[in-house]
Amino acid sequence: MEYKWLALSNTTIGVLMSSLDINIVLIALPKIGKDLSGMTAFNVIWVILGYQLVISVVLVNFGRLSDLFGRVRLYTLGFALFTVGSALCGFAANADQIIGFRVIQATGAAFLFSNSAAILTDAFPLNERGKALGINQVSTVAGSVTGLVVGGLITSLIGWRWIFWVNIPIGIFATAWSYFKLKELSATPVMRSLDISGNITFALSVLLILLAVTMYTVSNLQILPALIMVVAAVMLLVLFVQIERRSRNPLFNLKLFGNRVFNAGNETIFLNALSRGSFTLVMVFYLQGPLMGFSPLEAGIFLIPMSIALSIMGPISGSISDRIGYHKPVIIGLLVSAAGFILLAGIGPSVTEFRMLIPLVLIGGGMGIFASPNRSSIMNSVPITERGFASGISATFVNVGNTMSIGIAFLIMELSTPKAVLDAIFSGQPISSAGFSASMFVSSVHLVFLASAFMILASVAIYLIESSNAGVRRAWIRAAG
Repeated sequence: MEYKWLALSNTTIGVLMSSLDINIVLIALPKIGKDLSGMTAFNVIWVILGYQLVISVVLVNFGRLSDLFGRVRLYTLGFALFTVGSALCGFAANADQIIGFRVIQATGAAFLFSNSAAILTDAFPLNERGKALGINQVSTVAGSVTGLVVGGLITSLIGWRWIFWVNIPIGIFATAWSYFKLKELSATPVMRSLDISGNITFALSVLLILLAVTMYTVSNLQILPALIMVVAAVMLLVLFVQIERRSRNPLFNLKLFGNRVFNAGNETIFLNALSRGSFTLVMVFYLQGPLMGFSPLEAGIFLIPMSIALSIMGPISGSISDRIGYHKPVIIGLLVSAAGFILLAGIGPSVTEFRMLIPLVLIGGGMGIFASPNRSSIMNSVPITERGFASGISATFVNVGNTMSIGIAFLIMELSTPKAVLDAIFSGQPISSAGFSASMFVSSVHLVFLASAFMILASVAIYLIESSNAGVRRAWIRAAG
């Protein structure tokens, strides 16, 4: 096999496993909550949030480490850690153990996420990178949706522990394959001292802001402690910038943020993650909750059209962007997804598969059209020695957006549905009929989808403003007129 296809195959398995694991666990949460001792609604939610939180905090750090110590080496380590963490999660006996073992899993997933795009960018020529990154990006989102079906099937047939154990043979094979077949194509810089203070301040600032948002919305954290955490996070971020300006070996190359293409891609990818991160969670509990009453498997199958649309449009859009550039596919993908969310904001207490088909296809297809050209623009905008950092920072924006999206969705839904009712729905507990109203819950779902559409449209505006290609903006204005 030609090396570039070998690299694509292995990295696709890596991001597929790590992204699939998020939703394969999500669909099994009610069963996990009932089976393990000491599980509360807070613990149940943090089985998901803890995984995303760890990935968000360490991705940039791991991306920079790969630039220094070798991308393939740390990518292979990620496969091994993810496999070990999966095995341990399957043996968890209580709430503390499964959340702790998920941290090990997330650490491995972070090594996979932070290095896969850089390995692909090294392996493929410029005129094929969009296609390669498109296939790889499709596996990320398709894995998260496919996990719903696979998780529902496994949990129903052989038990939730097997959703972790199925990773073991695949992980062992992929680890060995990566170790023996992948190779470093970019020269690793001469070993330098690590920016320890930069690593710590950045990680702490991301950790505090995510904890503040998620704990305020999904737990009983009061507003004052949450605000204190946000202020502390901002102060740490300011300190981090000062440290980076003085460091000989900075974690961040701050000059890259003067690149408008780099900025436009990352700002857009963050807003899209912020708008879409809670979508699957909200839909799963809309379908499995008191309104529709679907089984885990039925809910997963219901969402398949989105996965199919994304899987088809991702590689196509990547190939097209290799020929015509990334600007138009990015804008088209954003607008298509926004249209899907606007249509979803009109669903009622119950829906048919036919009613959901067009919105789901638009959302999934828009994701596929947008993702690979946007990622390609980010990776192509930086020097080869900075690709590990660029891959890590873009993946960090995605995961930070996804994590914050869950907290924001809860906050929005609480505007029309009592928090106690939402806690019961999202933890699989019995719901008091006195506090539950179908119309209120549907209204809260509508608000989430409208907020998602608004954030995507805002990302369109930011992308056009940030884009350095004035001719492209003029062409879109003429086309609109």
